[in-house]
This record gives sequence, C-alpha cells and structure tokens, in this order.
Amino acid sequence: MKIARDSEVIELNAPPAFRYGERVRALRHIRNDGTYPGREVGDLLVSKGEEGVVVSIGTFLQQFYIYGVEFMKTGHRVGMKRRELVSALAGEEGDDELPSALARPRVEAAR
Repeated sequence: MKIARDSEVIELNAPPAFRYGERVRALRHIRNDGTYPGREVGDLLVSKGEEGVVVSIGTFLQQFYIYGVEFMKTGHRVGMKRRELVSALAGEEGDDELPSALARPRVEAAR
C-alpha cells in the first residue's frame, strides 16, 4: 500500500524550524478537521495572522514536524505544519526569513 504524501521533503532530516517558546504567526485560517475536541468539523480555530507560542514539537508520518501552538487570543492549542507558520519576528506576513539583523549574531569590533 502506498501512502499519499503532500510533499517529497523529509523535514526530519533537519532540526525543527521553530523552538519551544518561540512566537509564531499563522499563515492561513485553520479549521477543525475533526481532531479538535468539543468543536464541530469545519469550525474556525485559528485566523490567518493570529499569533501563538510553540508549546510542543512532534512528528507526523516520519516526515513532518508538527508544532503544537497555543494561540493566546482564542486559547486554542493546535498542531500545525511548518508551511502553515512563520516566526512572529519575521518581516512581512508570509516572509518566512528572519530579518538579517536577527538571523545572524552581531559581531562588533572591539575598540
């Protein structure tokens, strides 16, 4: 039996993109797919642009990291893939690269 994958990339070959306690932002609306208890399938759980904090990091299908994100505005804790998130420190929404001042440590010349 062949498992249908939505990507050929194996994220687990590299370290996680986000760290515990890191503030992140949702890149799209997230609706209940039936795995969130107490809410109907299709209910909106997270709005695009909503900020949360990474509280857990797991894996899925031996391929993806799944980031458990606690969203402060709604109180929902939702499992999300890397492509659904961006660091809250990133420049513009959808820009998943850190600004250069944050990406590299500053080395100042000793005077």
